[in-house]
Amino acid sequence: MLEILGTIGANVISLPGILGLALGMMTRRVWLGALMGGIVGVLATFVFAHGSFATVDTFELLIAIGIGLCAGSVGSAIRIKGVTV
Repeated sequence: MLEILGTIGANVISLPGILGLALGMMTRRVWLGALMGGIVGVLATFVFAHGSFATVDTFELLIAIGIGLCAGSVGSAIRIKGVTV
């Protein structure tokens, strides 16, 4: 349980969370923000695995993609809501 929470927390405050949010705020299309966040999740996991998908844990990859998708979607929602206020 602690490993799951640690992986989620590390991805939220790392590249998938922060960069996914920033890239999501660059567009008003939620699907595009989520896509960019998911790509950041894949790339961040690949970079932290020293450029080899052989050393990537599937669970960590899924968590990073999920956090990236959520962060990108939230970034797009912030952009949309900020325009209407």
